[in-house]
Amino acid sequence: MSDKRDYYEVLGVPRTASEEEIKKAYKKLIKKYHPDLNPDSKTAEDKMKEINEAYDVLSDADKKSRYDQFGHAGMDGNGFGGGGFSGFGGFGSQGGFGGQGDFGDIFNMFFGGAGGGRGQSGPQRGADLRVDISITFEEAAKGTEKDIELTRLEHCDTCHGSGAAPGSSPVTCPNCGGTGKVRIAQSTPFGQFQTVKTCSRCNGTGKIIDNPCKQCNGTGKVKKTRIIHIKVPQGVDTGSRLRMQSEGQAGDLGGLPGDLYIYITVRPHPIFRRHEDDILCDYAISFVQAALGDEVEVPTIDGKVKLTVPEGTQNGTTFRLRGRGFPRLRGYGKGDQHVRIVVETPTRLSSSQKDMLRQFAGSFADGGTGSGTGTGSSGGNHAAGGKSQEKKKGFFNKMTNND
Repeated sequence: MSDKRDYYEVLGVPRTASEEEIKKAYKKLIKKYHPDLNPDSKTAEDKMKEINEAYDVLSDADKKSRYDQFGHAGMDGNGFGGGGFSGFGGFGSQGGFGGQGDFGDIFNMFFGGAGGGRGQSGPQRGADLRVDISITFEEAAKGTEKDIELTRLEHCDTCHGSGAAPGSSPVTCPNCGGTGKVRIAQSTPFGQFQTVKTCSRCNGTGKIIDNPCKQCNGTGKVKKTRIIHIKVPQGVDTGSRLRMQSEGQAGDLGGLPGDLYIYITVRPHPIFRRHEDDILCDYAISFVQAALGDEVEVPTIDGKVKLTVPEGTQNGTTFRLRGRGFPRLRGYGKGDQHVRIVVETPTRLSSSQKDMLRQFAGSFADGGTGSGTGTGSSGGNHAAGGKSQEKKKGFFNKMTNND
């Protein structure tokens, strides 16, 4: 059995979790364990690898289906799910049943098959590759372009992927006659049966190379480092995945290359926070600005914009700037920016400033100002005003009793 943790347990989601729930759980964990936030932490690095591996499987419908059926064995190239399923094709591939033989062999042995085999292996698609990139908050909002360095297997330029030296070519395997399969007679309690195995001399290709290419040692592939230019669309978020078709490993026997997947992490911003397509931020003003009102300039991802703060604004009041949020990744328009007002209480007041505040506080007790007018009886207004005055009086007493 595999000693890996259950992928659902790694992401902290139930097996019934939706695609959106899996994505949200992944984002939350990425923000907690990302190496940029945990420098020199081996534990965080290991956690990131485990989290990425789990998300890579559970975010892919095909991989998730295999994992739900067979667990980690379904992700192993030697397990049930390693070669995929297509009727009995998945069982018929080499290594089916955990490497214990060919499912086709069992049919041949017990149902009288002649063991004709499936013939030479056809073109096989190359493996997919994955890279992780980190971008800024502003780059996520506006989109960006990046050049990444990628090392991958490509077809050899010298032999054009054949594996044979220039001037020569692969020849038909004499063991299997080019079929990629050999028949083996086996004695069983039921009599003698023929089974079909992959040819060990040509490894199922049906061809052998007598004069291998010196550049690739007969493999037909060489490692090359490339600079890949990628375009990150505006509106992406941590956990977003980009796919670049045919930028993965080279295929076999003329098969297409795999794909390249780019996983994105958005670094935290010192001012802004993101909620779906909206941007949240706090903006501090003085209690004088809050009381009298003011016009201030607040930061946005597009620069500063003017915001009118009306008189009497309370701490925690939120204003909305329409269309100042993130572009919608799938759709039109933008989200909004929400600015929460933080009223700052002054500190280190001078004696004269404290005296002025005391006089100001005393004006409430003298009935100089009120908290507003209501529509109820005069007694009700008086009671409401009295409560408001007591709160204000207590506030100014706290500020000024620090002589």
